Amino acid sequence: MEFSGYSKQLIENLLQIKAIQLNPQNPFNWASGWKSPVYCDNRKILSFPTVRNYVKTGLLEIAKADFTDYNCIAGVATAGIPWGAILADVLELPFVYVRNKPKGHGMKNTIEGVLPEHARVLVVEDVISTGMSSLQAVDDLREQGAQICGMVAIYTYEFPQAVSRFLEANVLLKTLTTYEVLVNVCLEKGFIGEDMLETLTLWRQNPGDWQK
Repeated sequence: MEFSGYSKQLIENLLQIKAIQLNPQNPFNWASGWKSPVYCDNRKILSFPTVRNYVKTGLLEIAKADFTDYNCIAGVATAGIPWGAILADVLELPFVYVRNKPKGHGMKNTIEGVLPEHARVLVVEDVISTGMSSLQAVDDLREQGAQICGMVAIYTYEFPQAVSRFLEANVLLKTLTTYEVLVNVCLEKGFIGEDMLETLTLWRQNPGDWQK
């Protein structure tokens, strides 16, 4: 697979099914309280078999090309669960998923499923924004004795603070496509002009203070 071409085509697919939307004039509200001119909802991919299979192919390619010696796949709840399960099924490996907090009843688990003994885990996420929730899942797995071989995700906003956090946590992150590819595709297709390009660039550099 020629991966730069793959990443570009994936962005085109995500725009077509409206998994990624741009609206700088009427920004989206994130759960963190941030205002954003861009919103990515990869859960929509699951409803489109052709795009879903395209993502599956990309995840498998990265898992085989960039990571080695893992014996378990872990999905980050909730949006990383289906992609982790799909990848684990193709690779015929055990699958677990990591909750964002312990279950409030029963065994009160944070990790659902059975980690193999001496688990070497490849973590699967859908979107990387600040990286905090994704890396909390890594911490939870490590607390259970797992070795983290890395993380693969569909899309990253490429925030500087996320890049720093993954480096500090010593977690190799690979993604199928990126915010930079999104912006380049939108420019090429005429979806945005130079004025909107400046807005999108400034937002990514400092999303928390963008509208201030």
